Parts: sequence; C-alpha cells; structure tokens
Amino acid sequence: MKFFALLFAFVTASALHASTPLNLTLPTENEHIFSNTPEKFYMYTYRNFEGVDSHPWTAGKYGYVRTLRRTDEGVIATKFHEGIDIRPIKRDRYNRPLDIVNSIADGKVVYINPHGGNSNYGIYLVVEHDWGSGLFYSLYAHLASVSCKTGQTVSAGSPLGIMGYTGSGINRERSHLHLELGVMANQEFSKWHASYFSSPNHHGNYNGLNMNGLNIAELFIRNKNNPNLTITQFISKVPTYFKVTIPRRRELDLAKRYPWIRKGNHELMTPAWEISFASSGFPLAITPSNRAVVKPTVTYVTPTKSDHKYHTKGIIRGTGKQATLTSLGQRVMSLMTSSFLD
Repeated sequence: MKFFALLFAFVTASALHASTPLNLTLPTENEHIFSNTPEKFYMYTYRNFEGVDSHPWTAGKYGYVRTLRRTDEGVIATKFHEGIDIRPIKRDRYNRPLDIVNSIADGKVVYINPHGGNSNYGIYLVVEHDWGSGLFYSLYAHLASVSCKTGQTVSAGSPLGIMGYTGSGINRERSHLHLELGVMANQEFSKWHASYFSSPNHHGNYNGLNMNGLNIAELFIRNKNNPNLTITQFISKVPTYFKVTIPRRRELDLAKRYPWIRKGNHELMTPAWEISFASSGFPLAITPSNRAVVKPTVTYVTPTKSDHKYHTKGIIRGTGKQATLTSLGQRVMSLMTSSFLD
C-alpha cells in the first residue's frame, strides 16, 4: 500500500510539473488592464441602487461585482460575473465596434454558436487549450461575426471574429467582448441538462452552465509579471471558500480529466470524496475522505456575517460556520459528481 501511495504522489507531482507556460496574449488591442486606467479596459453596466443611478466600470470585472445588497457586513455585490467585459477601442460612424477578437493562447476552435438568439452570450465561440494539465476553455461572447471554423488550430493572437453586441443584456452603447477561461464540469452535460431542464440545450458540452471560470484578469496580470507561470501554479493560489463531502460511488469525471485536482491517495477506498470549491464554485481539489455521508454535505465553509448564498452564486446558504446546500447547490453537485447517471 505504501508503494502505491508513493507511486500516486510521484504521478501527481509529475503531472503538475508537466504544466507548460501559458504564453497568453490579450484578445483585443485594449491593453489598459496593465495601466493605471483600468476604467478604460472594462465595460460598465447600468446600476440603480437605493434610487441612485450609476455606470460602474468595476461591474465589468470578474467576480461578485453586480447586484448590490445591504447586509450585516455592509453593502456587498451579490451577483457573480464569470468573466470580464472588455471595452472596444475602435467604433464606426454608427457606433458599432470594429475591434478584432483574437485567441488568447494556442489552441483549437471546438465550438461556434452562430445564432445570437440561442444564448445570453449571443454569437460566441470556444477555444480549447492544452497546457499539459487537462483541457481548459476560453469563451468569447457577444460577437458581431466569426472568422474561424470549428476544428481550426489557432495560435495566440489568431483572429477569431469581430466584437459586437449580440445576446441579452447588452446594447450598442455597451458593446464589449465577454471573455472567460475555465474548465468543463462534466463530459456528460447533455444528460444532466435533460434531467433538470425542459428547454433544449443548443450548445452541447459548451453550454455556459458547464463551464467554471477562473479570474482571467488576474491571470493576465500575473502572466505578464511572470511569463513562466503555469495554470496549476495559478490555481494553487485560489482560496477555498467551502467544501462538500459526497458518498463515494465512482472515480469522479473531474479527477480523471484534471490531474492537479487530485489530492491525497485516490487508491485508498474511503467512503467519501471531499471536494473543495472557490467562492465562484470553481472546483479546486478532490480528496479521499473517511467521513461517512449519505448525501452531499457541506463540511467546511469560510465564516461570514451575511448569507453564504451571496458569496457562492447561491450554491450554499447559512451564516457563520454553518451552511447547507441549496436546491441549486444540489443540482451543481449532481453535475460535478455525475450522480445524475445513477
């Protein structure tokens, strides 16, 4: 047994070491993210809070940046923004954006949605990237048009399309590129979607519900400061907000596809898995657990004075050190653990 534990540790360490530098490039000519004027990089949203209208550019950032609410912790933003909204640099005489949208890294175009009405993303596409640590996906939304094809190999900086304002919640004035980078939650997403929704899934595995995004803005900045940065190094610095322990019925799909997520000795036949999550719901670690549970159970949460649902996209609720999964959280766990296949 000790031999297998050492072998697992070696394989895991080798997988982490195999990660290659990201070699990222910004997707448009807008480089103000690296300047002292980030308000020129992010596209603002319209806001009315307690009767006061405003146009905060910070609402174009990644994270909990929208829908203000007054709580015991003061005023906090409670709606999560999965990516970043990048302002156009150029517009035509009709105020339409002219910016070319490029791939942020080497990869392959794996999905194009050409019909703006089929998604809140409008016309969007997905590029698959392999940095040696499992496949990651960049998503480019609200496009006016697409200039690439599915299956096409692209390099960092390769043109993909033109910035636009397709999709819901956006108009010509607020034209922007919505950019995400993340992992795929489950390769059997279509079956999960059919279990919970009566509406059609037009996008297969590349539905936004199946993507868990990282802080792409922070990644750009850290990669500029450290060109040798790997994706696993970046993920290792993301803090855990909560953990959920689930009955062990199978090796999890996520653990098969992302070697960096496996912590501890997965060869040990423990009764449960413990999954660590960022506040965004991004899965950070899967660890064997000796805690016996009959259903997904929150076993750790970062204490807070306001309801945890405001800090976790509604996945868990409660205050302080107490938390339980919401109905949404139960659906999310079903997707993460493939329990919908039981």
